[in-house]
Amino acid sequence: MSSRRHPHKPGFGKRVACGTGGGLLLVVGVALLVLPGPGLLLVLGGLLVLANGFPKAQKVVGPVERRAMKAAEESVASPLRLVFSVGTGVALMAAGVIWWVVPGLPLGGWPTGVSLELSGLILLGLLVVSYRRVQAKKKTTAPATSTTSA
Repeated sequence: MSSRRHPHKPGFGKRVACGTGGGLLLVVGVALLVLPGPGLLLVLGGLLVLANGFPKAQKVVGPVERRAMKAAEESVASPLRLVFSVGTGVALMAAGVIWWVVPGLPLGGWPTGVSLELSGLILLGLLVVSYRRVQAKKKTTAPATSTTSA
């Protein structure tokens, strides 16, 4: 028996599902890079889904994941950025309510309102995760720095 593992080639159905779902997430993510919403997160999600069905797509995931994590950490790096980021999430949610309730606005209605609400919730959730991650990094690096300076 050989110890070498052969990579599993996904079946046709899985490739179609991953191509459709990943492609859709990727397109929406690219649109949300310029529109309000978590664009980079959806681009990363789309690439992860695509890589599940198409192993060669995995090589693109790493750089996008590093950039997404760096952007998430930068958004909570200082108190001013944290306040601005939280304010942006709250503003997205407020805009979602307004777009949902006021039908005369351009693209007004529940679909726009729901998408803005979800964008705001996702942003606030990502901020919590990023803040905890940055705080955990500070705790692990703080003892090492304080013992060397003593």
